[in-house]
Amino acid sequence: MKTNFHPYRTLAALFALAALSVCAAAQAAQVRAWLDRSSMQLGETATLNVEVSGNATAAQPDFSVLQQDFNLLGTESSTSMNIVNGQTTSKLLWAVGLEPKHAGTLTIPALAVAGAQTQPVTLTVTPASTASGKAGDELFLDVSVEPKSPYVQQQVRVTVKLYFALNLTDGNLEDPHGDGLNARKLGQDASYTAEVEGRRYRVLERHYALTAEKSGTATLAPIVFRGHAVNPNDVNSFFSRGRSVTASAAGTTLEVRPRPPGSGSDAWLPAQSLTLSADGIDASTPARVGEPLTLTLHLKAQGLGFEQLPELKLPQIDGADVYPDKETTVNRDDGAWQYGERTRKFAIVPNRSGTLKIPALSLAWWDTAHDRAASAELPATSLAVAAAAAGADAAKSTSIQSVVAAASPAVAAAPDRDVGLPWRMLALAASGLWLLTVAAWSVSVLARRRNAGSSASMDGPDSRADGHARAARAAFVDACKRDDAAAAARALIAWAHDEGCKVRTLGEIAASVGEAQGAALNELERRLYAANPGPFDGKRIAAVFRNGFTFAAKAEGKAGSPLPPLYPFPTR
Repeated sequence: MKTNFHPYRTLAALFALAALSVCAAAQAAQVRAWLDRSSMQLGETATLNVEVSGNATAAQPDFSVLQQDFNLLGTESSTSMNIVNGQTTSKLLWAVGLEPKHAGTLTIPALAVAGAQTQPVTLTVTPASTASGKAGDELFLDVSVEPKSPYVQQQVRVTVKLYFALNLTDGNLEDPHGDGLNARKLGQDASYTAEVEGRRYRVLERHYALTAEKSGTATLAPIVFRGHAVNPNDVNSFFSRGRSVTASAAGTTLEVRPRPPGSGSDAWLPAQSLTLSADGIDASTPARVGEPLTLTLHLKAQGLGFEQLPELKLPQIDGADVYPDKETTVNRDDGAWQYGERTRKFAIVPNRSGTLKIPALSLAWWDTAHDRAASAELPATSLAVAAAAAGADAAKSTSIQSVVAAASPAVAAAPDRDVGLPWRMLALAASGLWLLTVAAWSVSVLARRRNAGSSASMDGPDSRADGHARAARAAFVDACKRDDAAAAARALIAWAHDEGCKVRTLGEIAASVGEAQGAALNELERRLYAANPGPFDGKRIAAVFRNGFTFAAKAEGKAGSPLPPLYPFPTR
């Protein structure tokens, strides 16, 4: 019998088998395992969770492999299904109660479930401690404090455990407190069971971050629990709160150390760990004169709240203007440590071509984990800056107002200096003014259409100005008399709009008027946005515009810009 061998058919069959294997792998269920706690004392209990996503009919894994290190206290399972946009997802969860048989670092091995395996999980079990209070009582407290000789403003970890072997109907557990001490609760309360000296208790566990405001001896006051408990065998207990019960833990003395002499003179930052990072700009980032670059700084400290961290700033950069955004701050915790974070964006606008160097940044802090001085460093960054785009007006390419307006149509941000309103506050104010100018512009257009037959010469100050233009001009003159540069700028833009000049910024007005008025506008911009603006001479600025705007004549049939307008709608 003759057999024909077709290599192409064989190759196609191999590809088909590979495709089926890929599809089967893609549809395999996702599994994971985790513990509700990563550390505990001997005699306490923990819960192992095993979850399967995408296979609600998977068989229960074999938990008998855990019996070498744990007593299994029972297993519960639950199934959930969600339908989103017509797609159905399912999850199957098993929860297993575990009681360690001995102290040490115990490993939950990989478990086979739904054709996949979970990752191994470790649990640290410490020897049982003698809780403060009388062991064997139906209710007592245990308080642990670490370290007991912290530095001033260093986080002290406080753990409070309430042990109770009765039926509580209500209760109030005090937070740690003391003169010169501040406490912040971390995470959620943990509930579990524990055996202390042969008696089974239910346990409520809480964690706190404690800081001392000054050095010297500080006393953590006794912590007290007050509540009510009922006797389940008492038929009348259903209608009463029960009897009063109380438990207390003895106070603790802390020896708070002062700031070490070798820690420098900057902000005092005693942290377990601290990182300073930046993103958005590196040596390969393309840069051009007048085009903003965005640099984002991140500061995160373990053991400090964001209130203790210094404000993020950039030094002056030679060859660029710097405009900071408002900082975002947050406090997080993992149940044992607090984490303070600060993030801030900076718009860096090169004002000349060549090499731009962003200086190195350094932040000194104290490493409490190793009790030594440390420093977080960001190296300097250099990048090449190309000249402004061809055809751009060099005199206006560095216009601060235009650059910031390109990033945010509603607001021109203030440069990096210690005084001045934040961007977002200016944005809110400018947005309101924008809405008002839209309404005013509409009224102005209607009024000009009614008077369309009248001539519009620029020779006289009021020859083409209607009532709105006269009002805007009066507001401009009044602001100049008061030396109010911000109000003068707003009134000047409104006045230009009412005179028929469709502009959005002072820089655009400067491009449309004569040399003298353009110089005055540039001076007004410097007064508003420069780091060292100097005094504002409102009377001299008003004198330049005494006879109205000196708009340059436009050639008929001049081609428009090939680019779409930055603002598709008028601002007035």
